Amino acid sequence: MKYYLIVGEASGDLHASNLMRALKMQDAQAEFRFFGGDLMQEVGGTLVKHYKDLAYMGFIPVLLHLRTIFKNMHYCKMDILEWKPDVVVLVDYPGFNLKIAEFVKKNTDIPVYYYISPKIWAWKEYRIKNIKRDVDELFSILPFEVDFFKSHQYPIHYVGNPCVDAVDAYVKNHSESFDDFVTSNSLPAKPIIALLAGSRKQEIKDNLPNMLEATKPYLNEYQLVLAGAPGIDPEYYQQYIGNEIPVKIVFGKTYSLLAQAKVALVTSGTATLETALFRVPQVVCYYIAMGKLISFLRRHILKVKYISLVNLVAGKEVVRELVADTMTVENVRSELNALLNDSDYRNNMLGEYDRMIKILGPAGASHQAASKMIELLSIKKEK
Repeated sequence: MKYYLIVGEASGDLHASNLMRALKMQDAQAEFRFFGGDLMQEVGGTLVKHYKDLAYMGFIPVLLHLRTIFKNMHYCKMDILEWKPDVVVLVDYPGFNLKIAEFVKKNTDIPVYYYISPKIWAWKEYRIKNIKRDVDELFSILPFEVDFFKSHQYPIHYVGNPCVDAVDAYVKNHSESFDDFVTSNSLPAKPIIALLAGSRKQEIKDNLPNMLEATKPYLNEYQLVLAGAPGIDPEYYQQYIGNEIPVKIVFGKTYSLLAQAKVALVTSGTATLETALFRVPQVVCYYIAMGKLISFLRRHILKVKYISLVNLVAGKEVVRELVADTMTVENVRSELNALLNDSDYRNNMLGEYDRMIKILGPAGASHQAASKMIELLSIKKEK
C-alpha cells in the first residue's frame, strides 16, 4: 500500500521512521512519500519537504513566514491528490496537519490516520470537533488520552509509546561505556551535565543562555555536552554559547549522551520522556517571553497541571518544571544543585521514573500501530 506521512519536527521524524520500518515488515509492498526528515529518508521512500523548512514556532516567526507556510500547505495538498495514497498518516504537528486532514476529508475518500494525537487535552479542546469530523482513526502514545477522548465519544487506539521502543532498541544494540563515549567525542573524563535545549531555533535562543549561566558553579567538577538538533548549524549554537563557557556539541548522539549523563537540563517535549527512560535526573527548563502573562494563562486557561510528559504520564510532579517566569538562572541553579548533591532527591526521582515507565507499558508501539493500521486499511479495502 501507499502511505503519505507528514511530520513537522525532529521527534516526529524519529517516531515516523520507526513506524515506517514496522509497516515495511508487515506490508512488503509498502511505498512511502512524506514531509519528513533524515531518519525517514534512511528507511526509504520520497522526501517531498524536509521538516526544517516547516518548523516555525511562536507568534512572530509564524506571522513572518505565513506565505511560506501556506505555500507548503498548498503544495502538500496537491501532492496528495496527485500521488493518490491509500492512507495519509499525520504525525503530531497539529497546526499544519489538521488543515491537511480537513482538505483530504473534503476532497477525497482517502482515509486519514493520526499517529501521536494533537494535545487538545492541554488546550484548544475545541479542536475535538475537527478531529471527529476529519480523522478516521487516531493512534495514541499516551495512556491518559484514552479516557480523555472517550469522554468526547471518540474511541481511539492506545498503542504504547514509541519513545519506549526507541530507547529499548538503543540499549539492546549499544554497549558504549563512559570511557568509549568521552574518547570518541574528544572529551575529558569528567561527569557530564547534558543540555537538551530544544529542536527549534526559537527554543534554543530562549533557553540555552540561561541554561549555560546556571551551570557556571559546577564547571570545575562537571563538563557540559549539548545535544545538537538535526537541521541546526553549529554556528547558530555558537552565537549563544560564546567563548566563556566550555561546551561540546554532539550531533546525532542524543541517546549516547543521555546514556552517559549524570543529570540533564531539558526543554519540554519528547526529550523529557526520553531522559526519564534513560533514568537521568532532570529539570525542565522552558522560557517564554511575557513570562508572567504566560504563567497566569497556564494557571487559569490550560487544562492540565503540567507541561512535561513525565509528569503528565505519572499524574504528579516527578521532575521540576521551570516554565515562563520561573525559568530563571537562580531557579535552574538551585534545582541543578539538588540533582547533583542530594542523593535522596535523586533516588526519589529515579523511583518515580520506574513507576511511570510501568504506566507506559512495554516496547512495541510502532509495531502495534503498524499492525492496527494495516488491519483497518484491509477491512476498508474489502468493503
